Amino acid sequence: MSSLSLKSDLVVVNAEVVSLDEDGSVAEAVAIRNGVIVYVGDNARIERFTGSETEILDARGHALVPGLIDSHIHLIWFGFALHRLDFREVDSIENLKKAVASKAGELEDGEWILGAGWDQERFKEERYPNRWDLDEAAPRHPVLLHRVCSHIGVANSSALELLGISEETPDPPGGTIDRNKDTGQPTGILRETAMEEGMEKVPPPSPEDYVEAAVNALQFAASRGLTTLHFVSVTPEELRACQELHRRGQLPVRLRLYLWVDWADSMVELGVERGLGDDWLRIQGVKLYVDGSLGARTALMREPYSDEPDNLGMARLEKEELERIVKKTDRAGLQLAIHGIGDRGVEWALDALEKVTGKGGNPLRHRVEHASVLAPDLIERMAQNGILATVQPRFIISDFWTVDRVGEERARWVYPFKTMLASGVRTSFSSDCPVDPLDPIYQMYSAIGRGGKEGIEAYKLTKKEAVSAKEALRLYTVAGAYAAHDENRLGSIEVGKLADMVLLSGNPLETSLDDFLDTEVLATIVGGKIVYRHRN
Repeated sequence: MSSLSLKSDLVVVNAEVVSLDEDGSVAEAVAIRNGVIVYVGDNARIERFTGSETEILDARGHALVPGLIDSHIHLIWFGFALHRLDFREVDSIENLKKAVASKAGELEDGEWILGAGWDQERFKEERYPNRWDLDEAAPRHPVLLHRVCSHIGVANSSALELLGISEETPDPPGGTIDRNKDTGQPTGILRETAMEEGMEKVPPPSPEDYVEAAVNALQFAASRGLTTLHFVSVTPEELRACQELHRRGQLPVRLRLYLWVDWADSMVELGVERGLGDDWLRIQGVKLYVDGSLGARTALMREPYSDEPDNLGMARLEKEELERIVKKTDRAGLQLAIHGIGDRGVEWALDALEKVTGKGGNPLRHRVEHASVLAPDLIERMAQNGILATVQPRFIISDFWTVDRVGEERARWVYPFKTMLASGVRTSFSSDCPVDPLDPIYQMYSAIGRGGKEGIEAYKLTKKEAVSAKEALRLYTVAGAYAAHDENRLGSIEVGKLADMVLLSGNPLETSLDDFLDTEVLATIVGGKIVYRHRN
């Protein structure tokens, strides 16, 4: 090899390189050429990879870790949410109404007001908001606001009229329209598919709006050290926006797409294959729902909710239909990402998957998304049959009401990460953004601390399920790569792999829990290009 051919496009020097390779190697410098890592080692040998046109990034002793991978995000929905009302910090219905009224004052009469993030568990009134609350705040605007879990929405009277929802409107399959027990009037609360069907009637964004939302979300992701996103529930409009950005060469972060289940039959008929695309934009498979959420009490449970004894949750589709979709998608060679939160929901997902994978085999790496409420038998089945789990650690903290919702016995098995890993369940971390913030540092912190510092009640029952910092980092890198069949290209800093890396202000393997949230992303490198730099 000539000396000229060794010259690199980018070298990183004076770094504490946490490679996460099989040997746990630590190095000082990395060289990158044509988007691929060509050298990992000490500073003394980096000169032979450095030429007059080589960009040099001096890490100044900071930690360089593999690019972070979020295994479950609703990307463009998040992009739109960045410019809509956000009620995450709102602690009362009165304050929610004030925010809606303020927004109404900025808009012409009849314009839609959209928002998300409210949580009735945080409200001083200790109840759901309803149509009449929103009527008071915005009588001349249709209003539709998602709960933080996005499995419930609340609409005002104007919105309900435009959505065609009245006393005579039947509940759609897989959803419910809450009604006043005495009058039968819709209260404005729409659950599961009732809310989704309502959103379909809201005036749609333009194609360029979708592109802009994707740009904003991707830039935000890069600023958080994320280099690959598993984009789930992708609609045709969202796919076209991602393809357009790829065509323009404007993707700063890699995308793995799991297309919305309503499109699954068409995908199969058209012969769409897993792996269609390239290292930047690639179709992986199909996302579908079995049940709802714990926050909405629509997750499908084996036993009733502890705080609502007549409720077992809600199935989003019949079990036979679930099995049909799983069988057809598997035969087409597409990877399944199945939303299962309640223990019965997870059980249904495993029942369907085991019929196509058989005992002990899962070559397509079908996944259960969330896997929130488990039990020893479910963990054992996942391990034995190679079913992956994609989980969200910060739910441990944001679902602070878990013990009240499911009781102490089941709460012990909510997000049992340590047991899952020890049992051999392939697990990867994610945010489910915008349900939870797109913040991998906070996600890892949540998995390590499990809400102990926040006084989360479930901590006492599940503190043994805390993972180490190294495990948390691997679950955001190595495991995320495996979950999308990318382990040979991504997930660690090794010669021959794609040059996706993050420069952090502190080494997460050495940072105390007290200081963990102070960790900052200093630079994000994707394909050998610096796509984000900290302002300082």
